[in-house]
Amino acid sequence: MPNLPKPRLRRGPRPGVDSYASTAAPAEPNVEIVEHDGLRWINIERPGALDRAWLEEHFEFHPLDYEDVVSRNQRPKIDEYENYLFIVLHFPVFDKNVGRLNAGELDMFVGPDYLITIPNVPLQPVEYLFESCRASEDLRAQLFSNGPGFLLYKVVDDSFDYCFPMLRKMGNKLDRLEEDIFEGGAEEVVRDISNAKQEIINFRKIIRPQRPVLRDLERTKQRYLAQDLEIYFDDIVDASERIWDMLENYKEVVEALEETNESVISHRLNNVLRVLTSVSVILLPLTLIASIWGMNVGVPGEGTREAFWVILGLMLVVLCGMVAYFRKRGWL
Repeated sequence: MPNLPKPRLRRGPRPGVDSYASTAAPAEPNVEIVEHDGLRWINIERPGALDRAWLEEHFEFHPLDYEDVVSRNQRPKIDEYENYLFIVLHFPVFDKNVGRLNAGELDMFVGPDYLITIPNVPLQPVEYLFESCRASEDLRAQLFSNGPGFLLYKVVDDSFDYCFPMLRKMGNKLDRLEEDIFEGGAEEVVRDISNAKQEIINFRKIIRPQRPVLRDLERTKQRYLAQDLEIYFDDIVDASERIWDMLENYKEVVEALEETNESVISHRLNNVLRVLTSVSVILLPLTLIASIWGMNVGVPGEGTREAFWVILGLMLVVLCGMVAYFRKRGWL
């Protein structure tokens, strides 16, 4: 592998920090490098053709790996080569434009003296850790002195830890939905339940395919993933399983909320129908009496004022009697 050229710094010079940035000149690749003790962390966010050319010039990776880097439809995986690992992982990213969770892809190359991270979208935990290493010499010494395997662990671990605040927000949203259901907003909460259900489905679609990949990463035995790092990568698997367990729980909760909301709506609709049916049945005998005395034939009391009051009184008695009967039976 050829040596890296002398970098052109985008920011002010700092010890142990190199940087390639597209802001210096449009023709330069968007490559940033942090280095300590011979270990380099190279970060290339949303790589383009120029960035791929830079990688091909400085590293001898498999051509299929370069294709996977520019592809946007890669499943999580880990490919083992003689001198390096190629890892593809997905993490949830909230897209404010559509208000929905999408998968952010993180491609990584791990070699004996380097770690290359290539996110296809901005990933906050990766950006934060990279900038922290850029700014703090003590943090660089702490992370880089343990080799590329430990640095890889830290990047992946921080990325998974970033999922837990998102999950807590989802849990809080489900709690609010439960309150809204019983506060009379059952019809309005239908859309909120649908959105929460879609978030959980998208989150599960992101996490589920990479569970076996993390187990493969835990079992990987390479000279730059030392034996004593097994416990660290086991911690990543545990974090992934905790996330999956929470998603399973949220899935059951949102399905229960959906069923409860439908039951509440049905119950309220049944109450409305019960009242309307009772009113219709109560008015039915009154309509019958009015229809009989309204026929165009001779009827008892026809043409007399006393008959009108008698019939009206009879209708009132029937009305009161039926209302009392319905209330006694609990139908009103």
